[in-house]
Amino acid sequence: MSPTSQYASVHVRRDHAHLKWSKNIEPVLTVSPGETVTFDAVDSSNGQLGKTSETSIIPSVDFSLVNPVFGPVYVRDAQPGDVLKVEVLDLETADWGWSAIIPGFGLLADEFTDPALNIWSLDKEKGYTLFKDNICVPMRPFLGCMGVAPASDDELSTVPPTVGGGNMDCRELSVGSVVYLPVQATGALFSCGDGHAAQGHGEVCGSAIETPLKATLRFEVCKNQPWVTSPQYQIPPGAQPQVIPDRGQYATMGIDSDLLEATKKALRNLIQWLVATKGLNRNEAYILASVVADLHIAEAVNMPNYEVAMSIPLGIFA
Repeated sequence: MSPTSQYASVHVRRDHAHLKWSKNIEPVLTVSPGETVTFDAVDSSNGQLGKTSETSIIPSVDFSLVNPVFGPVYVRDAQPGDVLKVEVLDLETADWGWSAIIPGFGLLADEFTDPALNIWSLDKEKGYTLFKDNICVPMRPFLGCMGVAPASDDELSTVPPTVGGGNMDCRELSVGSVVYLPVQATGALFSCGDGHAAQGHGEVCGSAIETPLKATLRFEVCKNQPWVTSPQYQIPPGAQPQVIPDRGQYATMGIDSDLLEATKKALRNLIQWLVATKGLNRNEAYILASVVADLHIAEAVNMPNYEVAMSIPLGIFA
């Protein structure tokens, strides 16, 4: 594929959306290493949900349209075997976002079969948003999707992540972070999207605080880095501003010989604790866990059982 002519403005618009990873999608922009590009991305529902939406709209959401990414951008000198270095310079959310329980989707989809929707008001000056008036959720914007085109001629869905990145949903890829992606097609053909205002590690109900987002990224091409065969990243010190009091954390554990089941048990136990001690219903607890609580593997060597913990910061509770 030969690169397109460079645009006069290094900006990727909202109408530069696509729903597949493919090296056969024509690039909308060509840049040189070291250049900065802004991306204007709609939310992961592809505009199907908005700040006035109600729960009744959830069953009508068309899943074939979700998770658009914006691009692709052709980076000069990027060849298969190289590494695309992506610096996250700035992220600007809209003044609203949404989180939802969508039937058939999420870690506990079999247990949460009714839809639910929460519309968030995002105050970028305060650095946090309120849940049920008295629970402060710190905002830490990031792109859920950053990726490059695959080497094959296959068209890959933008929903699951790939070795080229994609829908990684890693909350640590915020401002100041650097992402390294293995280039698989000439020009890398980078795209991004899926803006989040906040998310816990795991995004367990299937959504974070989903929001339209404007991202400013800078690209470099790295040669001779064979250790990058899937996404890698670096985060700066002090990457998480302390906008809520540090009162420690509460964590629940799940223990099982199956890693996925251990993860589900940890989540179930946290939901039960939130309902019993914080006055939330189960749907509210599930959504709150998805946007602010963190899953991690606490132990993975004492077979036959895995131990997964899920922690939530106590400072969010006013």
